[in-house]
Amino acid sequence: MTDHQQNAVFALLADPATHAGKKVTRFDTHAASVFLAGDRAYKVKRAVRFPFLDYSTLQKRKAACAAELEVNQRFAPELYHRIVPITREAQGGLKLDGAGEPVEWAVEMTRFDEAQTLDHIAERGELRHGLPEKLARMVAAMHRRAEAVDGAPWLAALENYIDQNTNGFRRHATIFPNAQLEELDRRSRAALDRVRPLLIERGKLGLIRRCHGDLHLGNIALVDNEPVAFDAIEFDPVIASGDVLYDLAFLLMDLVERDLGGAANTVLNGYFEASRRIEDCDGLAALPLFLSLRASIRAMVTAARLERAADDQRDAIAQAAAKYFRLALELLTPPAPKVIATGGLSGTGKSVLAKDLAPFIGPVPGALVLRSDVERKTLFGKSETERLSPDAYRAEVSERVYAVLYDKAARIARAGHSVIADAVFAKENEREAIEIVARDAGVAFQGFYLTADIDTRIKRIGGRGPDASDANAAVARQQEEFALGDVNWSIVDASGTPAETLARARKKMS
Repeated sequence: MTDHQQNAVFALLADPATHAGKKVTRFDTHAASVFLAGDRAYKVKRAVRFPFLDYSTLQKRKAACAAELEVNQRFAPELYHRIVPITREAQGGLKLDGAGEPVEWAVEMTRFDEAQTLDHIAERGELRHGLPEKLARMVAAMHRRAEAVDGAPWLAALENYIDQNTNGFRRHATIFPNAQLEELDRRSRAALDRVRPLLIERGKLGLIRRCHGDLHLGNIALVDNEPVAFDAIEFDPVIASGDVLYDLAFLLMDLVERDLGGAANTVLNGYFEASRRIEDCDGLAALPLFLSLRASIRAMVTAARLERAADDQRDAIAQAAAKYFRLALELLTPPAPKVIATGGLSGTGKSVLAKDLAPFIGPVPGALVLRSDVERKTLFGKSETERLSPDAYRAEVSERVYAVLYDKAARIARAGHSVIADAVFAKENEREAIEIVARDAGVAFQGFYLTADIDTRIKRIGGRGPDASDANAAVARQQEEFALGDVNWSIVDASGTPAETLARARKKMS
């Protein structure tokens, strides 16, 4: 059966009579057609063949449906039910889930509100209010459950992806200029050569896993106010596998491409906080390549839609493909990383400043924030909001916390990514140590020391919700006696609003 011959199947599934009179909504992707009716959705693989998938025969489409069911029940068991046949009945007509000879197969799913996929939520400007944080925790949880695989096939495939992208781009010379195409190809191969030893090591550490593989906003839905990933890659275990940061990179790239850099930074930081793998600090060296590859693949797939696009859609599709292509090229020339420190007594708002500043500090998607309060909780095996005893704040414990902070900051900076170290930094030797981290990594340093009066600090501490900081009013008053010594960082008046503090800090950026 060809894609054209599937039209009879599509007509059956689009007919309300097939679904007890319920209204049917259809939408198509490059590889599937989905029919929504009542509380059910039916997804049919299109009879197509691409360099990266082959649905050209009924046998292959049935196998793909079965694989999709198996794979996606790991991520969204509440959505994926079974595969059902479309059959040719004795009278010659077609029937959904009939008793005749199967002529097509579909994946049966629970229908969710299509307006609640995150691409639509993002288009409405509603990707906020804690949703990026939930996204980060969802992805981290998925990766914890994901099975480690042999990394060699995926590593070999990375070079093939570059080849496929380059060849695909050449078929659309009017969209992808040849000079830029050759430059993207060169930069991609150089980046892969540079990080290959790192990726081999990450494979040995079990960080190359069978992941989702297609983790963009359109494949995540808000169900019962929680993000749920669906439509994971089923047609090729190598494409579905990869470094966990490569899987995350698709989501980050999608957010960045939509000018949602702040959300992308929140997801990155939330993922690192939830996964708590120090090895990922080193893994950031591969993030520019991962992001660029994701943008390149998206550009190629978008351009492929031109083959079946209506005339009035072609310009928009070409522009979208070109935008992904430009982003892929830009991502391989990241700005120089920085080490930034935000210090200050409890209640000055240094953690808020660190979070607000991070999206503005390249490379994409912004700086990673290391917070001493979080590192202290991690040291004791506690969640961020669990309280610690006073013993956890002894001087020798604080030295261990700062040592972890310096080590992680050094790893991130050496990986070519920016980092913001968020701590009190009340002692001169603590401030000197974080400056040394930057110097040893060969990157620029900027220190901010925030100030606010005691009444403002106590009011802020009292107004906090659940937070990693254990500081209270008594701690704030005790800190007033600290001998800070010579503070040679940029002093930032933090007595105003967070927006005012951010503006003052950005004005002092060197």
